[in-house]
Amino acid sequence: MKTRKIIGYNLLFFICISFSSLLHGQAANTITTTDSSQLITDTLASQTALPPVAERGNLAQELTQAPDVSGLISFPKIFWSVVFLLLGYFSLKILTGILNLYAERKPRHKSLVRRVLPMIKILVWSMVVYIIVSGIFSPPKETVLAFFASIGVAIGFASQDLLKNLFGGLMILFDKPFQIGDRIETGKYYGEVVEIGIRSTRIVTPGDNIVSVPNSEIMNQSISNTNSGLNNCLVSADIYLPHLIDTQRVRQIAIEVAQISKYVYLNKPIAVIFFSEKTNKEPVLKMRLNAYVMNVGYEFLFKSEMTELVLRELKNEGLM
Repeated sequence: MKTRKIIGYNLLFFICISFSSLLHGQAANTITTTDSSQLITDTLASQTALPPVAERGNLAQELTQAPDVSGLISFPKIFWSVVFLLLGYFSLKILTGILNLYAERKPRHKSLVRRVLPMIKILVWSMVVYIIVSGIFSPPKETVLAFFASIGVAIGFASQDLLKNLFGGLMILFDKPFQIGDRIETGKYYGEVVEIGIRSTRIVTPGDNIVSVPNSEIMNQSISNTNSGLNNCLVSADIYLPHLIDTQRVRQIAIEVAQISKYVYLNKPIAVIFFSEKTNKEPVLKMRLNAYVMNVGYEFLFKSEMTELVLRELKNEGLM
């Protein structure tokens, strides 16, 4: 069934691309016809109009005027621009669905697909914008220069943070300090990475909240990656105990409890470490149980289970 879905997605994507090429040709013909009609009308009007008086002041005023952009905007151009935006959107949805389905069938390529998807989105939208600007509107050079001259300074001041985030997003994509599915800690945020965008990275916190962290902020801070692309990750469960408790028996109980957990990954070691601390000026013993879970999603379930079971066994042994 999944194979049929992949074939169907590929066929639908091919039809969209073919239809996009056909529409692009029709759009170009429609716009060319419209522009040709406008050119003939302007030519006839210029031949019947009286020549203006050649005055130096009027000539200087005409040279300093901005190019007329009213001819660039017309209903056919707006219509075909919307058509290509919709084609780009649905083509990207189909392509994303195909890649996600492939990642489900080939788990070892899942991390590669997650890294490639953001770059594919950038490429597709860049192609759509290029087709609309160069193939549909086709602005003259003077109009482009006047446009960038009028808004260049404003963009320069307004987009400083945006450019920082864009460069930060590119650095994350190429440097790969983390990827989608990793559990990271950056600044005051900790959680699972669910999306790496060009402007920001989205993290789901343990409280099931989605936090969008600007990429420039991430690149300027240290990043702690818990699993680095792997399904298993190290989890530490801290339990506070009386200061004079039998540490050897506690270690034995903690390891035995961890070994029978349904979340633990037994191919990696289990360790128990003790720390001496003070709480309200009273000495206590902090036991840290380090073990690997089979999936990063089991992190907090494992912590809760270890805390509950270890304390229960210690009470049954009469150690607490």
